This record gives sequence, structure tokens and C-alpha cells, in this order.
Amino acid sequence: MCLDIGDKRIGVAVSDPFNSYSLPVETYHRKNLKTDLNKIAEYVKEKGATALVCGLPVNFDGTPSVQTKKAEFFIEKLIELLNVEIYTVDERCSTCEAEETLIQQGKSRQERKQFVDSLAAATILQGFLNDKKTCK
Repeated sequence: MCLDIGDKRIGVAVSDPFNSYSLPVETYHRKNLKTDLNKIAEYVKEKGATALVCGLPVNFDGTPSVQTKKAEFFIEKLIELLNVEIYTVDERCSTCEAEETLIQQGKSRQERKQFVDSLAAATILQGFLNDKKTCK
């Protein structure tokens, strides 16, 4: 399972049972820390996730940003709560790629807002899965 963690929304994606491809699941609209963490725990249980991949938003040059620190804090809380392996990966350009895909599909601005985060999570997860295959 993969998360694209933002201030207002969290994109959620999962892989197929063979870890070959990723699928966007939904965009969760954040409420507060406790509710958000419980919702992610619910997703993990519901989807039977054995690992969690979290996108880490860094600056274009790879240095940490304000968003990096916010995501790291949320990930630390997930580590405390969940009993699954958690990976962090560079998520640079994932939202741009997702946005571009939705534009090419002719989605309106409002439609893109609904799907961009889950599609970005799927993009992050697919990159992770591809890297994992290459390392074998």
C-alpha cells in the first residue's frame, strides 16, 4: 500500500497481490492527526497490506522541505501505530505526472482535484515496485 501525504489530502494506492502493478484507491480528506492515523490503520487492515510505502516530498534539488518534515512526523506516528514495514521514497514529480495524465484524459480541474492524490500514490508505488524488481 502507498500513501501520498499532503496537508489536506492523502492519496492511497495498492498493488496487485503479485506486486506487479499499482492501482489508485482513493483520496482521503484529512481531519485531524488521530482520525487520520486511525483511517490509515483501517486501510492497512482492510487491504491486508504487509508493507506501507510513503512518498517523501523533497525539494527539486533533493533537499528536505517544510513538507518533508510534516510527512516525516506523520510517518513516525504511523510507525508507532502499525505493525507493518514502512518505506519512504522520493516522490518528486509524482503529482505533476498524475496531473499531466489526468489532463491528457480530459479531466476538468474539479475532477483532477478528486483523483490526483490517489494517482500520485499509484505513481509512487509503481516506481517502488519497479525498483524492487530491478534489485532482484
